[in-house]
Amino acid sequence: MDDIKKIPEESSQEYIKSCQKRPSVLWLLVCVPCDWPATCSGCTQPTARRRLGKAPACPATLVRRNQKIDGWIKRHHFSLLFKSANVLVSTSGTLTMEPEGNNRLLQDVLARPDNETCADCGNPEPDWASLTLGVFVCQACSLLHRGIPHISRVKSIQDTWEASDVELLADLGNNVAKAKYEQNVPAFYYRPTHTDCKMLREQWIRAKYERNEFEFIEKQEPYTAGYREGFLWKRGRDNGQFLSRKFILSEREGALKYFNKQDARDPKAVMKIETLNATFQPAKIGNPCGLQITYLKDNSTRNIFVYHSDPKEMVDWFNAIRAARFHYLQVAFPGASNEELVPKLTRNFMKEGFMEKTGPKHTEGFKKRWFTMDDRRLMYFKDPLDAYARGEVFIGSKENSYTVLPGLPSTIQGYHWNHGITIVTPDRKFLFACETEAEQRDWIAAFQRVMNRPMRPQEYAVEAHFKHKP
Repeated sequence: MDDIKKIPEESSQEYIKSCQKRPSVLWLLVCVPCDWPATCSGCTQPTARRRLGKAPACPATLVRRNQKIDGWIKRHHFSLLFKSANVLVSTSGTLTMEPEGNNRLLQDVLARPDNETCADCGNPEPDWASLTLGVFVCQACSLLHRGIPHISRVKSIQDTWEASDVELLADLGNNVAKAKYEQNVPAFYYRPTHTDCKMLREQWIRAKYERNEFEFIEKQEPYTAGYREGFLWKRGRDNGQFLSRKFILSEREGALKYFNKQDARDPKAVMKIETLNATFQPAKIGNPCGLQITYLKDNSTRNIFVYHSDPKEMVDWFNAIRAARFHYLQVAFPGASNEELVPKLTRNFMKEGFMEKTGPKHTEGFKKRWFTMDDRRLMYFKDPLDAYARGEVFIGSKENSYTVLPGLPSTIQGYHWNHGITIVTPDRKFLFACETEAEQRDWIAAFQRVMNRPMRPQEYAVEAHFKHKP
């Protein structure tokens, strides 16, 4: 330790300030473990004193650094190495750190605000990192990174880390990586969260790091051109078979169309962009690329189920639909901001699942039905993949006398599941039954979220339509 220069405690801070003014020489304040009986007052970082804990440090010491390492320390304003107890530096410029010191330093980099969530899906407390991209990710996304080994090499933060890898993560981190790989993400482009399906999250990761779609705008043409044409496998309404069908999305015409025959002039269906929605449903459709498209036909919801064997192709269709919706809403609501429009582009259903229901007279037997809650529309189907709903219920707000109650009226008899739900509307009561108490709680919570939200002006028109349905 002969090359370590000790500075008297009372003058350490002043000496540091004077040394920092000299551009050719950098002095770094370091706590060196020793037998000094008191806490090191030269450490300006509280975490340094706390981390040293059982290993009391000497008074402030200043260590001269060589030019190469100096640049790294200058960029990090001394703070990172202050927080490591096992750093030894000499005037020769050599830097050594014990493995556990590397991992403590890694934890400090991870604790930076920009690194507290997964760089790809936003999941809190990421516990993996990419050694090549310099980002922190959750375990689920780390598995997707393994699918692009030529781009990303991931490692658990619980493993032993080399100083050079820690230095890379300290240099980069999630914010720096996002500034590069997400610099030109269109406002309408869907950014998956940890609750989205695997395929959607994987294509987001590949689009960023493998295809560099958001660094080079010309690579976004498949979903920004305003026109898209191609073939998708569509489920037949009557026979349930998936057949290849030609689809055309045209922003100019304001519609998505599909044709039963390749050379057909007239489309089988025309779906107006105004009421179009799309949501990925891999489990329901039985395909990892399964997409459910809904639109209104005669003020009733119509379902179309499609997929494509190429995940990128399916995600491009999804984002092309979002782009068309975005441009339509920009015209329809010229004063609205992107933040107001983006949540309206596409939506996932609030809840889906089986419940039992009875008829309006409450004397019919309970029948098992598949229910889908799409905002204020509660639809029920005989089968989850039915094209049309057997019925729809409008869910208004509590301000308009809509309420949800656990249980069923005592007068209800007959066989049904044990966990009932009663929805009270201004006109009648709707009775449902759930198989489990957990399902009952989830459905009631979903109904309450909608009822607690005031109705928008356009929703009053929807409510009026439901009241006058034949």
